[in-house]
Amino acid sequence: MNVVIYARYSSHIQTEQSIEGQLQICYEFAKNNGHIVIGEYIDRAQSGTTDSRAEFQRMIADSDKHTFEGVLVYQLDRFARNRYDSAINKAKLKKNGVRVISARENISDDASGILVEGVLESMAEYYSAELSQKIRRGMDINAEKCLSNGSNPGLGYRADEERRFHIDLEGAAVVREIFEQYASGKTVTEIIQSLNARQIKTSQGKAFNKNSLHRLLRNKRYIGYYIYKGTETPGGMPRIIEDELFERVQHILDRNKKAPARSRGREEYLLTTKLFCGYCREMMTGYGGTGKSGKAYHYYACNNFKRRKCKKKVIGKEKIEDHVVLECRKLLTDSNIERIASAVADVCKTDQDTSSIKRIKAAIQEADTAIENLWKALEKGQAADMITERIEKRQHEKEELEAQLAIEMGKQVILTAPQIRAYLYSLKKGDINDENTKRGIINIFLRAVYLYDDRFTLILNGSEKPVTIDDALLDEIDEEFASAPPDCSCRGRAVLS
Repeated sequence: MNVVIYARYSSHIQTEQSIEGQLQICYEFAKNNGHIVIGEYIDRAQSGTTDSRAEFQRMIADSDKHTFEGVLVYQLDRFARNRYDSAINKAKLKKNGVRVISARENISDDASGILVEGVLESMAEYYSAELSQKIRRGMDINAEKCLSNGSNPGLGYRADEERRFHIDLEGAAVVREIFEQYASGKTVTEIIQSLNARQIKTSQGKAFNKNSLHRLLRNKRYIGYYIYKGTETPGGMPRIIEDELFERVQHILDRNKKAPARSRGREEYLLTTKLFCGYCREMMTGYGGTGKSGKAYHYYACNNFKRRKCKKKVIGKEKIEDHVVLECRKLLTDSNIERIASAVADVCKTDQDTSSIKRIKAAIQEADTAIENLWKALEKGQAADMITERIEKRQHEKEELEAQLAIEMGKQVILTAPQIRAYLYSLKKGDINDENTKRGIINIFLRAVYLYDDRFTLILNGSEKPVTIDDALLDEIDEEFASAPPDCSCRGRAVLS
């Protein structure tokens, strides 16, 4: 089978060794399983919580050419840590006859394998969200002290090792010049042309344009405000511009501005790629809009219905999602939870000491040996100045390697049976109306839903028999869902086989 490799690492502080390690494992897996690697797609310093990654999108687009049948990843969280994006993009690949293969997670293609994959994806998203919360807490603490959170400080500022802000004199002079020129009547276009002609760059090292100049002119940090999550702290930043000049510029901007377009929120449709029309088997897609009264509405519609090729009626988003979640949740029995936790834990017991970690440990050992040899040479009276310099260089290299090792070790989330069990029980006993609970249950247990106007049929991961829900049972579900307390565990007939 022809495959391509997709590799990614998420942080600018990580190194190419992360990519090299992923590639090595993937090539070994391909060789051992008779796959032919015909290409690589690599995203560097790109988060898996979004699919807005250049190489990832190029890979999805290239699947239309039908030159490969598989996308080989080091492990599933390299593909995506967001279940919604994962489902969407896997569906696109599947349409082109391409499947995603994990080199480290030994997942079979049968129903139980799909179930294990669902748990791994859900927990990757869970841990990603948990990590984000910890990062946000740290950023909140920094913000209370008006310290840098690691983002670009902006033209005219710099941050020291203790994260405190200071004025960058060269950049501050440019900022003052821009404000003074705009206040004196020069247009945005004239200022941009002047800055770019002199090759003066933004704080990100790019040429100025209208957006970057407007952002600079609106930035209240230049009059001493530290801004975080919409909260402004006067005196939290070193001042570059006087209030009078700043207010004059704001008055001119307000006079010239145009009303910005309203941003539109993204509603998550939990059954995306899994909901199909029972009559024509076409996928049903989520849509939303606003009625004449201003009320927002969200629903699923058969793609053929929109083309006037199918009689299937549209259905409210919450109605069908709630029915499906409640039925899937019945699979979270104590015995099923134990079996799932055991199966997923077994998958996670693969080689924990990755090639990247082994390579870094070997490099640290090499540095230690070199330092020891240099000390011996120094004791023998060889060129002291040169050897001392080389020892310092090697010590610095070792410190950098140890930092890399800490990063690689920190990236590993080795799921244990108790952790998986606790996660599944949180889905079983959590608030049934919570979006995260619904998402986790659907991702793990639901393979497909075939929807008719009076019934629907569920194809469940881990169950060989389809579950058909008719009008009578729908009424029961409605009553059960309405009366279910947040920590309930609903009983049902569907069991894992």
